[in-house]
Amino acid sequence: MAVVQTQTIQEEPEARIAFSESNLIASICRKSFYEFVKEFWSVACTETPIWNWHIKYLCDEFQKAAELVFQNKPREYDMVINVSPGSTKSIIFSIMAPAWIWTRMKHAVIITGSYGNTLALKLSLKSRDILKSEKYQQCFPEIVLRKDQDTKSLYMNKSKGEKITCTVGGGIVGSHGNFILIDDPLNPKEASSELELAAANNWMAYTLPARKKDLSVCLTVLIMQRLHQDDCSGSMIERIKTAQRTSIREHAEDTNLKLKHICLPAELTDNIKPKSLSKYYKNGLMNPIRHSKSVLLEKQSAGEYSYAGQFLQNPIPAGGGMFKTERITIDVPPTKWLQKIRFWDKAGTAGGTGAYTVGLLMGIDREKRFWILDVIRGRWDSAAREKIIKQTAIIDGREVKIGIEQEPGSGGKESAENTVKNLAGFRVTVDKPSGSHSSKVERADPYSSQVNGNNVSMKEAEWNKEYIDELAFFPLGKYKDQVDGSSGAFNKLNARKKRIGVL
Repeated sequence: MAVVQTQTIQEEPEARIAFSESNLIASICRKSFYEFVKEFWSVACTETPIWNWHIKYLCDEFQKAAELVFQNKPREYDMVINVSPGSTKSIIFSIMAPAWIWTRMKHAVIITGSYGNTLALKLSLKSRDILKSEKYQQCFPEIVLRKDQDTKSLYMNKSKGEKITCTVGGGIVGSHGNFILIDDPLNPKEASSELELAAANNWMAYTLPARKKDLSVCLTVLIMQRLHQDDCSGSMIERIKTAQRTSIREHAEDTNLKLKHICLPAELTDNIKPKSLSKYYKNGLMNPIRHSKSVLLEKQSAGEYSYAGQFLQNPIPAGGGMFKTERITIDVPPTKWLQKIRFWDKAGTAGGTGAYTVGLLMGIDREKRFWILDVIRGRWDSAAREKIIKQTAIIDGREVKIGIEQEPGSGGKESAENTVKNLAGFRVTVDKPSGSHSSKVERADPYSSQVNGNNVSMKEAEWNKEYIDELAFFPLGKYKDQVDGSSGAFNKLNARKKRIGVL
């Protein structure tokens, strides 16, 4: 009996020390998401961590927003975070964040998503590995996974907390989240596809909001590298700005329309948001150890477009993409011309966010220099559009030729014929893109050569900035209507003289 008592006395202090240490770790990790990431790094990751300043900053910013959800208070904003690949973003938001959230809110429903099923499930599995680890269970024994609902894509705890994994574009049936964390919603290889962009943006704009448990409280975080002017982050930012402008006009305030944008390019540029973070860059680099100058030069050599988007968080290369827009001069146009043409790239939708109808006036002077003289741009229905085209022709005068692009199919042919009839008495040419020339990039190439060769000027006007911006982002921009109008006008000015559809 005495022996038993002696063993009990020897074991109790060790048990108390171990229990106390777990409690201490748990207390520190609950209070600080950053400390949680550091403490559980080795559980989820095999590589040696590089604790660059941005990791703590992102952890602290996420925690600041999450605290309101824990208290069931209206959030101050949703978050969009743009940062380079290889910056620990997936470890922070897809792997660590779900496991940490449950330490503070056991019943939280967390929805995570990525562009592909393989990637999404891989990240979800690593997060579950943390939850099942001996260390996590010692620190947070109250978090117990249900054995009857424990898969890679969906697992629950016994406090009714859920972790749901989905792919972008897929359905999310039956559950509503307290947190929605979307990590890399676009595959870089498919970012130039208009169909893929539209599908991802529509999913972000319409499917996800319907999955919020409480519209005013649920926190959405989108974290990704920039891939396109109209990628999910660009679309989300623009959508919120548009809604904010509407709200201001209606004298209303809606917390659902607030957004915090964090942008951390690999190099020190004007794209940094908030601007105050510039002070943390060392020798012009955000992460000088992992993304050193030599590493970035290697990434840049693989392609200007991908580097500009993925590492500089600005989806056009330095100095412009296909069009070196800084080479377009703004000047006073001459009074005499060899020829002028107004080219119309038509769209038939009024309002909304679709394509624009563009009527671009281009001239070539006696020095063989090309001039952008006027841009008419808007979203009108077919009746209003045809009226504007006719009014513009009258203002331009009969000496200005008119070009019309005919879209493929019977509908495009009928639309072009109607416009020609509408412009009876004017010199009208119908352009029917076909073969290799149907490519917007190929059609724009001759005009880009003149821009890049310093042979294009522009009349000073309010439309200058929107025009320059569209050219700068082409072909990765959201809109291509003004480029199409420019290409059509330029190609008509340089075509062999052949009158088509003259009435």
